[in-house]
Amino acid sequence: MKIRESLKIQDLQPGLERFWKFSGEKIERIAGEYDPAQGSPVYTWAGKYTTRGWTEWTQGFQYGSAILQYDATGEERFLEMGRKDTVEQMAPHVSHFGVHDHGFNNVSTYGNLLRLMNEGVIPENKWERDFYELALKVSGAVQAKRWATMAGGGGYMYSFNGPHSLFVDTIRTCRALAVSDRLGHTLMDEGDQSISLLGRLIEHGRATAKYSIYYGEGRDAYDEWGRTTHEAIFNRNDGNFRCPNAQQGFSGFTTWTRGLSWAMVGFPEELEFLRTLDDADLEPFGGREEVEAVFLKAARATCDWFIKNTALDGITYWDGGAPQLYQLGDYTAKKADPYNSFEPVDSTAAAIGAQGLLRLGKLLGEDTEDGKRYFQAGLTSLETLLGDPYLSTDPEHHGLLLHSIYHRPNGWDYIPEGQSVPCGESSMWGDYHIRELALYVQRLIEEKPYYAFFGCLKGGK
Repeated sequence: MKIRESLKIQDLQPGLERFWKFSGEKIERIAGEYDPAQGSPVYTWAGKYTTRGWTEWTQGFQYGSAILQYDATGEERFLEMGRKDTVEQMAPHVSHFGVHDHGFNNVSTYGNLLRLMNEGVIPENKWERDFYELALKVSGAVQAKRWATMAGGGGYMYSFNGPHSLFVDTIRTCRALAVSDRLGHTLMDEGDQSISLLGRLIEHGRATAKYSIYYGEGRDAYDEWGRTTHEAIFNRNDGNFRCPNAQQGFSGFTTWTRGLSWAMVGFPEELEFLRTLDDADLEPFGGREEVEAVFLKAARATCDWFIKNTALDGITYWDGGAPQLYQLGDYTAKKADPYNSFEPVDSTAAAIGAQGLLRLGKLLGEDTEDGKRYFQAGLTSLETLLGDPYLSTDPEHHGLLLHSIYHRPNGWDYIPEGQSVPCGESSMWGDYHIRELALYVQRLIEEKPYYAFFGCLKGGK
């Protein structure tokens, strides 16, 4: 990608104002037209939200979007919509033992509401606070229960595929454990064993950094700095790592870009969280220097891969090793083309990854060469996403962020007539994360409290 070094954050303000207008219209249209009896809305098919049975991981994005809309615009109807739906619909997600997505569903809803209360944006209410805190405490412990040990020590929270499976995605959902831990909660296991949620977060982060991310250190023939694998497979008889794999990517030896993006944002935001802790909190788990070094290396590597392997305007194709990508020539030297005939782009990977670039840039400091590079790269992607052909302005289309890909290998995505690859559709995770990215930048422009998941903790900044 070509980083726009002269782009200033204030330059995005007009685009953000336009963005929130369309965002609000989409939220209200979905609320009025989508039948919740189908299940959670997942992605659009010919412009209308539909569901896809796999796991329930997107409902929190639907209700969380209304809360973000209120945060950005102050329009009370969106707060009431998000609050009502969270209270009435999200309880099953708090105790859902079958998924690794608690940081998606529950921090996006209960967590955002609690954050707004901490900021004084919504009135203090003890019953309401207690309700949100209890949900977040339980959610973190339930996710942490999905634990598989590794040979030589340590472990990871396994995916819905089973104890053999470590997904790179899960690093972004670790925030559920962070919040639960800081609210004073632990996982109580067999024999009343009390297990540290902070400890499990750190161990999972180590496992993800080691087995899901590559560093050009000769791990295999396809090892390069920052490449990720969607799934790491372990032998459950002895806990040894066996091989990389992919579920939604092309292969275990190529980089599925949305998986990459989850790591790009997950590691920097966990580093932000770790920096709010005392050194003594981290001593039982290896100490600050060692833990932060692992997380920072992973954050840098994945963000560097994105910058090197992304189209000129900061938009990713769905997989860095997609089999027909070569037909596009040097796709990094020109703008992404979502209407090409060979391989689809995935705008959601760009929206998720851009937030990671911005957070890493802030973490390192915009006055440093690396910090400015990452931050400006994030602004470059966001500027593209706020315009045509990515922002959906058609009032009949349910989606907000166009050109999302869900599961290319399974053929789940809609291909319009006259096209040979999927394009023109949206997803609930994409729509939520473009809103989260837009809110993050808007708060920086307006010099409001820094937007971070741990803002739902008292004293969180």
